[in-house]
Amino acid sequence: MTRSAVAEHNLAARLGDAGDFAGAVAACERAFAAGAIAPETYLVQARALQGLNRLDEAEAGFAKAVARRADYAVAYRDWAQLRWMRSGDARHAMAPLERAPDTPELALVRATVLGGVGEAARAAQVLDRALARAPGAVALRLAAAGVAGQLGRGAAQLDHATEALRAAPASIEAARAAVEALLHLGRSAEAAALAERVVAAAPDDQAAIALLATAWRLTGDTRHAALCEDPALVSTAVIATPAGWPDLAAYLRDLAEALAGLHAWRAHPLEQSIRHGSQTQVDLSKVETPVIRALFAAFDAPIRAHIAALGEGDDPVRRRAAGGYRIAGAWSVRLMPGGFHTDHVHPAGWLSSAFYVALPEAVATPPQGWLAFGRPGVPTLPALAPFRRVRPEPGMLALFPSYLWHGTEPFTGDAPRLTVAFDLVPA
Repeated sequence: MTRSAVAEHNLAARLGDAGDFAGAVAACERAFAAGAIAPETYLVQARALQGLNRLDEAEAGFAKAVARRADYAVAYRDWAQLRWMRSGDARHAMAPLERAPDTPELALVRATVLGGVGEAARAAQVLDRALARAPGAVALRLAAAGVAGQLGRGAAQLDHATEALRAAPASIEAARAAVEALLHLGRSAEAAALAERVVAAAPDDQAAIALLATAWRLTGDTRHAALCEDPALVSTAVIATPAGWPDLAAYLRDLAEALAGLHAWRAHPLEQSIRHGSQTQVDLSKVETPVIRALFAAFDAPIRAHIAALGEGDDPVRRRAAGGYRIAGAWSVRLMPGGFHTDHVHPAGWLSSAFYVALPEAVATPPQGWLAFGRPGVPTLPALAPFRRVRPEPGMLALFPSYLWHGTEPFTGDAPRLTVAFDLVPA
């Protein structure tokens, strides 16, 4: 690759990260014209083509990337995800991986895809075979622990987590996996002690805070209430009608139409909380469509009001408040009837959100389609129910700590449930 080709590749990567997919594709073409043949350039091009909704070309780009590097795990992962989201067909998603080499990295990709399409037992088999050859591979151990948890195999989950922690004693991820396994086995006091050490080492790790809160709840520790049940931590507000629209209903109709064009998918992304629905694959905060830009302008007032109402404190939310904020990613989710969000947290956030664009009539029947807080997204003994639910309404923005377990209850009927969500970090 010539110097010019390298420069164009680097430019393409930066433009793609910034959401300028057309610019990224153009820079890739210039890189190819200058002699680029690296698989990384084909990967950047494929991702940008996907961002432009040129999906057939994107698939061809991923294929070119792996043709140039047969064990290119990240390209196989993105390619499999694209095929899954387009088709909802697990066999179709897995087809390129059936011909891929048998490396630990690609075993992890195979397991990720199988787990994401609902085939956790097959994922466990893939990981067991890979671990037989590479027993010290921390990433494989962590994946195996997660799959064992999904399958209700608490003892195996703890074994895998312990091996990962033994191989990487300083790994926060491995320590979190061990906490999850202890919660699964009902060893809540041990989980709390370990989680306290993890949070002390990584005080802004939202997943670690969530696990600590769960352990405290299970052990009856009164600190759980302050961490999770303080009413000021969750707020709801209906946005003001953006300028240029006669009323909020008219604005929401136009917003729903704009978002519909970004939901060109049959299935959810891998490793996400969505079930029976789709998620947009571009950062909506960087989209220049006027109706979407107006939405983020309308969010500013309720966000600032929420931050101001928090007040001062030394808890994980208030101690980071600096008055301002920055959006760290935004997306839209369309759930179909029967769909839901599994309970989850946002590990890299500070505050998270749910904004309701269009809702099915079923939300009038509690708790269908409602936002649930507090039910852990990991197995616990005993199991825990939500401690709060919020009924959504069109135009309402809900804000809450990123560490707070949250999910969406399933709903019936014929209409989808359309939302926008984003994460915030202090600024």
